Amino acid sequence: MIKNITDANFNEETKDGYVFVDFWAEWCGPCRMLGPVLDELSTELEGKVEIKKVNIDENQAIAQQYGIMSIPTMILFKDGLPVEKIQGFQPKQALKQYLESKI
Repeated sequence: MIKNITDANFNEETKDGYVFVDFWAEWCGPCRMLGPVLDELSTELEGKVEIKKVNIDENQAIAQQYGIMSIPTMILFKDGLPVEKIQGFQPKQALKQYLESKI
């Protein structure tokens, strides 16, 4: 199950290991398409990377801090530091290959 994180707990939730954060919003069609893909990847990559979500409408401070200008945007963090940013919908296999090459 993918955990939703907020401005208040973002730093705590991304501080250990690899965390792949999806910045999204309810009204975003590509974000809704990405949801099931990330659900499957969170199961398949369990123990290697945690996948978490930030609703940008409810958590604008963290979205601004990381320069989120379009969604979906995903950022891979390692031990609290951003490694790389990906924008737009990505097919499952492409995201899986990307994550496996980085972790």
